[in-house]
Order: sequence, then structure tokens, then C-alpha cells
Amino acid sequence: MSENYKKVQNRECEFFPCHKGIPEDEFNCLFCFCPLYTLKDKCGGSFIINNGKKDCSECTRPHDKNGYDFIMSKIDMAVKLGSDF
Repeated sequence: MSENYKKVQNRECEFFPCHKGIPEDEFNCLFCFCPLYTLKDKCGGSFIINNGKKDCSECTRPHDKNGYDFIMSKIDMAVKLGSDF
């Protein structure tokens, strides 16, 4: 079974590739806006706090070849957080 649903690329995006360190042919745009952002320090990615806000510009977790599986392993936490509102 193919797993093509796990990867999307938009090479026409003016920001592509928006993060350094991932080969262009492996870059995944599927989670352009990370659904784990709201998990704050529990997201599992590499971020910094910049002027009091979470800055994920150096994080490549959602965009690398294992990004889909990583996001899906934590998505229940984000969904639960959303249902608490």
C-alpha cells in the first residue's frame, strides 16, 4: 500500500523550502502550520521563546520524512486540548 497521503509539496510557495536542513526532495509541506503548536512545550519539536511567543522557525519535525508519523503520534493531545475550550 502506498503512503503518498503522508507527503505534500508546494514548490511554488514563495517560502519553499521554509526551513533549512531538509533536502528539497524530502521536504513535506503537509503540516505547513503545525497542529501541535498549541501543545506549547509538550509539542516535541525544537522551538524557542522569542519576545514571549513560541517561535518554531527552526523546527523541522513536521517537515522531514517522518513528520507525518510524528504529528499523528501526538495529534490526540492537540485534539483533547481543543475540546477543553
